[in-house]
Amino acid sequence: MPVLVGAILGLGVYVLVRALVPSKRSAVSQVARIDAMRARGAAYESARKAAEQGRVGSLRAEVGLRVSEFYLQQGWEQRSLRADLAVLDRSWENFLATKVLLGVAGLVFGPFLFAVVWTMSLASGPVIPVWLALACAALFFFLPDLEVRRDAADKRRDLRRVIGAYLDLVSMSLAGGRGLPEALMAAAEVSDGWATQRIRNALADARITGTSQWQALGQLGEEIGVEELKDLSASLALVADDGAKVRESLAARAETMRHRELAEIEGSAGEKSQSMLVAQLLLCAGFLVFLIFPAAMRVFQVS
Repeated sequence: MPVLVGAILGLGVYVLVRALVPSKRSAVSQVARIDAMRARGAAYESARKAAEQGRVGSLRAEVGLRVSEFYLQQGWEQRSLRADLAVLDRSWENFLATKVLLGVAGLVFGPFLFAVVWTMSLASGPVIPVWLALACAALFFFLPDLEVRRDAADKRRDLRRVIGAYLDLVSMSLAGGRGLPEALMAAAEVSDGWATQRIRNALADARITGTSQWQALGQLGEEIGVEELKDLSASLALVADDGAKVRESLAARAETMRHRELAEIEGSAGEKSQSMLVAQLLLCAGFLVFLIFPAAMRVFQVS
């Protein structure tokens, strides 16, 4: 126990030193820090609007801004989490505020849980509430990460399904005689779902900024962490001048995405079948134990 306590204390001191000592920031984090300083006025304006909504909203916005600035100072980019939040269309500051507030709630919940256990005379000791508070705080702090990653994975799966249908529509529009920019926008205007809205907004922004639409699709894929959009952008940039090659490339890519989706569905069905088989085996084992137990008890009593 002393060795375990010393190891945990040493790990805590190391984490504290790493958190307080600024690490070497990359060029991306430096640019992000400059952009954050420029946009601080808008951020505080949003905090003021949240304050008008209520005290809880004001506290959450203030905590989110403080923690976001701390992340920028330490150079913690968290690209995967930012991509997940971009897919879910959630704010980075609100996400950080939620993590911190849940961690504080875990610090309170740990001693409360110990009080309940101590009342039932199941545990005692002055060290247990501290460990329970730290464990609950760590658990509550990382719960939003698990939720965001799960929801983002589901939305990316839906987005890939929509991209496959979108590529088919673009190929059909190209076969009808439209140019590539018109075909990309026309296919995005077919539906009002969230995925097609993100694609349509990216294409509209490309028109305003003067960039090519396939570059806009690549930037959208980089933002939300979808490799299919980045690959589509690269392939369109290579064959954008040849309509026949574009149609063939889009049709082949759509077919590949459909085959991949079917493979994922079959794999998921196989996993569910295996889990059902394991459940049936456990049920049979329990039934066999129920049958054998009386006979075994009689044998042991006779002997």
